Amino acid sequence: MLTERQRMILNAIIDDYIRSAEPIGSRSISKRGDVGYSPATIRNEMADLEELGFLEQPHTSAGRIPSIKGYRYYVDHLVKLGEVNEQDLNTIRSFFAEKMNQMEDVIQHAATILSNLTNYTSIVLGPETFSNSLKHFQFVPISEATAVAIVVTNTGHVENRTVSLPPDMSMSDMERAVNILNTKLIGVPLVRLKSKLHSEVGQELGRYVDQCERLLSVLDQALSSDEENRVFLGGTTNMLTQPEFKDVDKVKTLLDLLDETPTLMRMFSALPSGIGVRIGTENSHAAINNCSLITATYSIDGQALGTVGILGPTRMDYGKVISLLDVLSKDMALLLGRWYK
Repeated sequence: MLTERQRMILNAIIDDYIRSAEPIGSRSISKRGDVGYSPATIRNEMADLEELGFLEQPHTSAGRIPSIKGYRYYVDHLVKLGEVNEQDLNTIRSFFAEKMNQMEDVIQHAATILSNLTNYTSIVLGPETFSNSLKHFQFVPISEATAVAIVVTNTGHVENRTVSLPPDMSMSDMERAVNILNTKLIGVPLVRLKSKLHSEVGQELGRYVDQCERLLSVLDQALSSDEENRVFLGGTTNMLTQPEFKDVDKVKTLLDLLDETPTLMRMFSALPSGIGVRIGTENSHAAINNCSLITATYSIDGQALGTVGILGPTRMDYGKVISLLDVLSKDMALLLGRWYK
């Protein structure tokens, strides 16, 4: 448990570091009107905060910067979630006042507005990305070498996909595979089908099907979902303006991830409903271990329709981003609620 003085000093360091992107020293903190302690006192507290893991010292003679643990404490206990400023609020309200007839237009515009207001990268997942699930799967052979894979979702949507069959694949193995899929994957959201296929279903197939690996490859192709196209990005190159991302290799890894729609989908499928904040190494993918991802779901009658997210450096303006996402996700829910009804 941190003392009140340590909380105040940690809050001041993180606030100043978010603004400056430079290590913060005790003297600069002592000059703030809201702290009121001498540089020596602050220096001692900073040393204790570093020992506790809330701060890091990048260089021997430099000031301190927040650690992942420090940011987490800040988000959970210290960040101030004020009202969205009037200019940003007017931008959001005018966006929702526009007449847009296509769902894709709404989502893409939302992504653009978020990236413009924050100068970070926005990621928006469209409605039904997570709510559409598998209802039925079927293989219909059309020759010895090909079959049609039929995927039926809980909304009645039907996708047909022609796939190549492994040589000498027996019909009994095909039937076993289909039965296993329909037992294990019914009700699973489309975005999670592939991960389930390669874990639970793969193990089951290995026990009952001779050509398991080759059949898994066919099923992987058959279960590729059009839902993966419902990811919209805004400001993908905004990271280039952040001082943390002057390293070209680091930026390339990040941009490569943003191009991998299926990977983004899997990342988002594991996020909680409501407002979620993942900081640095709390993120599941190594490419964003130096970033923070803040997300908010938009829902109607308790049913999540999609997710809006902001990806930025760990030195992110958390208060502003969380407040913006809260407003925008609620407005999207209201707009889409009118459409759905």
